[in-house]
Amino acid sequence: MITGKLKTDIDRLWEEFWTGGITNPLTVIEQISFLMFARLLDVTETRNEKRAERTKKAFKGTFDGPDDPRRWKNFKHLKAEQMLAVVNQKVFPHFRKLNGGTTFAEYMADAQLMIQKPSLLVSAVNMIDALPITDGDSKGDLYEYLLSKLTTAGINGQFRTPRHIIRFMVEMLDPKPTETVGDPACGTAGFLVGVMSYLLEKYTSPKGIVIGEHGEKVYTGDKLEQYREHIQNDMFHGFDFDSTMLRIASMNLMLHGVENPDIHYQDTLSNSFPEKFGKQATGYFDVILANPPFKGSLDAEDVHPTLTQKVKTKKTELLFVGLILRMLKRGGRSATIVPDGVLFGSSKAHVALRQMLVEDNQLEAVVSLPSGVFRPYAGVSTAILVFTKGGKTEHVFFYDVEADGYSLDDKRDRVKENDLPDALVRWHKKSPADTDRTVKHFMVPVAEIRDKNFDLSINRYKEAVHEEVNYDSPKVILKKLRALEAEIATDLNALEEML
Repeated sequence: MITGKLKTDIDRLWEEFWTGGITNPLTVIEQISFLMFARLLDVTETRNEKRAERTKKAFKGTFDGPDDPRRWKNFKHLKAEQMLAVVNQKVFPHFRKLNGGTTFAEYMADAQLMIQKPSLLVSAVNMIDALPITDGDSKGDLYEYLLSKLTTAGINGQFRTPRHIIRFMVEMLDPKPTETVGDPACGTAGFLVGVMSYLLEKYTSPKGIVIGEHGEKVYTGDKLEQYREHIQNDMFHGFDFDSTMLRIASMNLMLHGVENPDIHYQDTLSNSFPEKFGKQATGYFDVILANPPFKGSLDAEDVHPTLTQKVKTKKTELLFVGLILRMLKRGGRSATIVPDGVLFGSSKAHVALRQMLVEDNQLEAVVSLPSGVFRPYAGVSTAILVFTKGGKTEHVFFYDVEADGYSLDDKRDRVKENDLPDALVRWHKKSPADTDRTVKHFMVPVAEIRDKNFDLSINRYKEAVHEEVNYDSPKVILKKLRALEAEIATDLNALEEML
């Protein structure tokens, strides 16, 4: 959690950006991200230099040696005017050349240093230099706190998915290093980063765990060596139509060890998606994790006809589920967040989509999330749909998550109550024999779902527990009331005698 002095420093820096003329919150976050990226590039380079010295194996560095003026450790000591010149004229052009013309360079091509006041840059550099951002959790907490300042969802209905929800979804799908992973509305690439972090932890031997400069565990992923080429170049694919988000996504993935992610500017619901990215648009992915924006409705003419053939609708929350099914290869699987309305909506489009999930594919799980999960951005009630393209639905696993380890108000403070670990255990041990519907988890046979018009709301199947309460008979209650009255009268008489 970001607390105490660190929180105060970030708030003070935010105010300095504001008074310095940078008032768009997303721009502030982007500028801070650029500077975090510059520092982490230097940290990574230093780590690689030490490893190369220890192992006697050469490596291709990002910089021209220890004295390169573009390195954080060198320019952070400069005077304000000199620092502004170096960052503007050397560091940012260096960003654009990283990885030699890849998609990262493509989205960094128009990256600009918006900070014009030398004193503001010094303040930002000093603050970021003091952050423990080499610890993955601290860096994630910083991002969460910065993004909490975006107090409303974006104009397209997008809002950030908390890291612990991402981790939960990734663990449900258990992606493999040989698979191809996509997100059709990737934002800052939280799901793709979540998969990479999961793989690093899972495929690191005990000897491969090293201790970082701040005492944190660093998972080297030493058991991933045979998959490196695939992971670096072919595994991760993301699309979004916000160029700022794409820049942050690219930086985020590079800093988590994915050197050449396939990140593109694209509205994946539009007609142009299959035209520009025919390979990825149909039957390509093993795994898709997504929290697509719930914009409401789109211009029907701009939606690709393959998405409206079976589900005639303009609603993006329905179209995205259809899109994900189209993007998955047969046997590919997805965990996708949807608003609750998708589960029980009564329109023809809602019912048709749910029928398609159940009858034409394998709907595996419906995990209901509490409505406060996405605060402070939105209070919308949501659920996670887990499904496999093709196959046959026989039973559906339901789980009612009532607590996710954080308070369900805008503060989102840590609390003890957390159903997510139990939900994972129950998911991995699920059985058709789980028929007790008075608890948080149970299985529902597909025949019952059909009978209820493919309604997937957990409350449609959950049974409330009614506790039998035994009351005293009226005669006993009256006797107790008379005894109480007599006691009150005695006390009043005693009080009257004292006056």
